[in-house]
Amino acid sequence: MATIFTRIVNGEIPCYKVAEDDKYLAFLDINPLQEGHTLVIPKLEVNYIFDMEDELHAGLWNFAKKIGKAIEKVVPCQRIGITVIGLEVPHAHIHLIPLKSMYDMDFRRPKLTFTPTEFGEIAGKISSAIE
Repeated sequence: MATIFTRIVNGEIPCYKVAEDDKYLAFLDINPLQEGHTLVIPKLEVNYIFDMEDELHAGLWNFAKKIGKAIEKVVPCQRIGITVIGLEVPHAHIHLIPLKSMYDMDFRRPKLTFTPTEFGEIAGKISSAIE
């Protein structure tokens, strides 16, 4: 069965898309820890990030770097935190989380809520800032 991320890639489930190319997709986390919390995934369904072929793995990190730089331009933060947990969805993904403090990446914290309009505006701002 396809993961929820594969279903997003295939257009079966909507997302707040930030960026996309032929191999990778970046979209806002719908249960964000911070404004601008973005997920970056390979379109190819691979469960574990270290099982990815080297070229795809390196490309994922390069794609994530572009997205992280764009987030920094539009979301007030000190830097972008990066985490790869991979237990909640069996599809390799990178969390990019704007940080104001070390505790902003604590997944036990309550998640933020945004309206669909707010999510769309955040995704649009990040997308516009990608170089």
